[in-house]
Amino acid sequence: MGFFEKLKSGLQKTKNAIFGRVDDLLKAFVRIDEEFLEELEELLITADVGVDTTEEILDRLREQIREDRIKNPDDVRAALRGIVRELIGEHEPLNLTTTPSVVLVIGVNGVGKTTSIGKIAASLKQDGKRVVVAAADTFRAAATEQIAVWCERSGTDLIKQGQGADPAAVVFDAINAVKSRHADVLIIDTAGRLHNKKNLMDELAKIDRVIRRELPDSTKETLLVLDATTGQNAVAQAKEFKNASDITGLVLTKLDGTAKGGIVLSVRRELGIPVKFIGVGEQIDDMRPFDADAFTDALFAS
Repeated sequence: MGFFEKLKSGLQKTKNAIFGRVDDLLKAFVRIDEEFLEELEELLITADVGVDTTEEILDRLREQIREDRIKNPDDVRAALRGIVRELIGEHEPLNLTTTPSVVLVIGVNGVGKTTSIGKIAASLKQDGKRVVVAAADTFRAAATEQIAVWCERSGTDLIKQGQGADPAAVVFDAINAVKSRHADVLIIDTAGRLHNKKNLMDELAKIDRVIRRELPDSTKETLLVLDATTGQNAVAQAKEFKNASDITGLVLTKLDGTAKGGIVLSVRRELGIPVKFIGVGEQIDDMRPFDADAFTDALFAS
């Protein structure tokens, strides 16, 4: 099965919850009127698209219906598809323009951060990149063992120390390994502790100082991993992390296990941060760079 088929299958719950019900709604209404739009608004909100994002979708749809004098349900569906595609925005790939480049990964425990790192490392390796992973989440029990399993699966080099070690020291060792092995990308796993924002900020600041001192010319991405099954809670979480760190991209996990794929619209609109990777399964190749066109096609597929 190709990744588009996996994506289409993985988004089936979201598609049924939102756009399958939109089709039912279009069949139920003879006229495209305000009553129809109110029903559509309720449908989008209950599907976790978010209140503000839903309002923007409805405002744009009303304007397009009025300007284009839309009366046909198929035309409404096409207009809605266009609006959704615009809200998702353009895909922004990882900035890996320097050798080496650095990818810092943050996120609370349980969102799939460690597995995402393993899958992203595998994806980059498939693209011909030599990757080193730094196990700098040294506070969570078994975090290093877990990432070691994923690095073994992806054939990626892992730099680690013991539990409770200084994360910045692990990053320092990993940078030396990157230099000596002439690696292309350094991926850094960090502790997911949002309950104490000051500690998180202090820790990330220490890591950042080491990176800037040892790799002053390298590009750096900071990816926030979010669990799509938590819907609007993930958006709230992202806002908190945004206050603590300069996030450059999002990784959405577990899209295959939720009807809340509409979160892609919310996070893009409310945070202005691009989605860079999405996960639609448990296998190592079930996470890929986000493709806005493929995502929209999968949502609206017949």
